[in-house]
Amino acid sequence: MDLQSICTITSGSSRQFTTFEPDTGNKTVLIPPGKRITIAQCRDTGIVTRLWMTMPGWFWRHWDTDAPVDPTVLRLTIMRIYFDGCEYPSVEAPIGDFFGVGHCEYRHFTSRYLGMSSGGFYSYFPMPFEHGFRLELENLHATETAEVFFNLNWTQLDKLPEDIGRFHCAFCHGEHLGGDPLEIADINGKGHFAGCAVSIQGKDLNELSFLEAPEYIYLDHETEPTIVGTGLEDYFNGGWYFRNGEFCAQTHGVPLKDPLRSMVSMYRFHDEDRILFRSGFRMAFINPWKKERLKPYCYSSTAYYYLDKAQKACYSIGETSELTRLYRVRDVDFQAIP
Repeated sequence: MDLQSICTITSGSSRQFTTFEPDTGNKTVLIPPGKRITIAQCRDTGIVTRLWMTMPGWFWRHWDTDAPVDPTVLRLTIMRIYFDGCEYPSVEAPIGDFFGVGHCEYRHFTSRYLGMSSGGFYSYFPMPFEHGFRLELENLHATETAEVFFNLNWTQLDKLPEDIGRFHCAFCHGEHLGGDPLEIADINGKGHFAGCAVSIQGKDLNELSFLEAPEYIYLDHETEPTIVGTGLEDYFNGGWYFRNGEFCAQTHGVPLKDPLRSMVSMYRFHDEDRILFRSGFRMAFINPWKKERLKPYCYSSTAYYYLDKAQKACYSIGETSELTRLYRVRDVDFQAIP
């Protein structure tokens, strides 16, 4: 526990945005298919200190037994956050992926900065802003209305501390043939890399050779990597293909490991070991095995980083039709790739 931080009296005012309406008793906001709704917005100076939300749709509802169960709502509900009047979102990601698991699957896990805790989704990443922020949700599902419970806590300040960065989150996804680089981020600007969450699903069952790929990190547009690891699971502080299975710790963990389904979700956050860059950052996992030994897989990733000013996330959502490009989705009869 950071005793100095938790007991220090600081200036500022505590504020909140919520979907709860005390006058009516309504706790949620409804987002019809294809619609975007702004959930929280202000023009002040401050720091978002906690973001929590939840929604049904991905599990069986005992209060509405005829309601469909479709876990793809976790990929098709998009969160965007704009800071300091920037035209483009600095945060753009599906809610499942943003909160750490990208298989259209909810897994209970907790960490210091984000997690999925017994039905809820939370983030404690500090999100500073000087000239306001706006958070919106978009429902890309073709038929289901998103019903969202939402609370956001923030501290209103007269002035931000010096040298405080703006939070960014970039989502990337796709299918790889096995030997291709798995790119996590390609960032321009000055700041530091704060971590990532990566989910991989092999096309063949009981196949985890994608974990052989070490990280290659290129700083400030250098052509040679500054940091090279020894394996993908090693970067996430595991070993031997996460030999002892799922676990969660404050800054790294494996919320999901299912060898039979060839599925792994991993996260690592850089706190005291944050990776600094002056003009750019690029990261990819590159497998050293020969391509003929490797198998295709689908993946998704969220990169978390801070820059000296708000700018567009380094990747965009892309085509909606590609978002659910997975081999298998639990609890649904779904096959996107022949």
